[in-house]
Amino acid sequence: MIDLPTGLTAGGLTAIVPAAGIGSRMGADVPKQYLPVADKTIIEHSVGVLLRHPAVTQVIVALAPHDDWFERLPVAADPRVLRVEGGAERAYSVLNALQVASADWVLVHDAARPCLCQGDLDALIATAMTCDGAILGSRVRDTMKRTDAAGNILATVEREQLWHALTPQMFPTARLKRALEEGLALGAIITDEASAMERAGFTVRMVEGRADNIKVTRPEDLALAGLFLSQQA
Repeated sequence: MIDLPTGLTAGGLTAIVPAAGIGSRMGADVPKQYLPVADKTIIEHSVGVLLRHPAVTQVIVALAPHDDWFERLPVAADPRVLRVEGGAERAYSVLNALQVASADWVLVHDAARPCLCQGDLDALIATAMTCDGAILGSRVRDTMKRTDAAGNILATVEREQLWHALTPQMFPTARLKRALEEGLALGAIITDEASAMERAGFTVRMVEGRADNIKVTRPEDLALAGLFLSQQA
């Protein structure tokens, strides 16, 4: 484990997990974050890796109003875990969580990314503390194509300096809150926290992370996540 910056060690770090979505592409009877993989639900893995990091003093999970699954999980009883109501979109869920965040720095992690490793989390924290904020990403390795609405290829896109944006994404709490509030007030499209910070004029650093930090989106991702978790274990 890295030596954490003194300021962060003193105040700790709040982690936010937006979990108000239903994941309709999975075609399951429950939201995808509650599907089992490697003997736990997806969200238990995602929250658990955050709770195991010594810098994380609080984890805020943003849940749908009708969610009655999270309370049944053992992780819900951890005193560091706080629940807030999520919004119709990710940005609103994160903003609701920011209202009660207790630390000066926050990181936001997808509920459906169960394979985050501690080494990547260490690297993200160390980098973010030296700038306006940072996110984990993986380099684009495949040939990239741009198509029209009918699927006809229009161009081959140069993949150099292209990245897949991953999570966690880490920023100063007050700055992220302000960036989200301003962006939403103006009707801006906010795809992730970094996009809100970029729009507000901040420079966001990319930290190369492991490609196995996948987001479970489709049924075939479950088996892949299970494989990656078994390898990490």
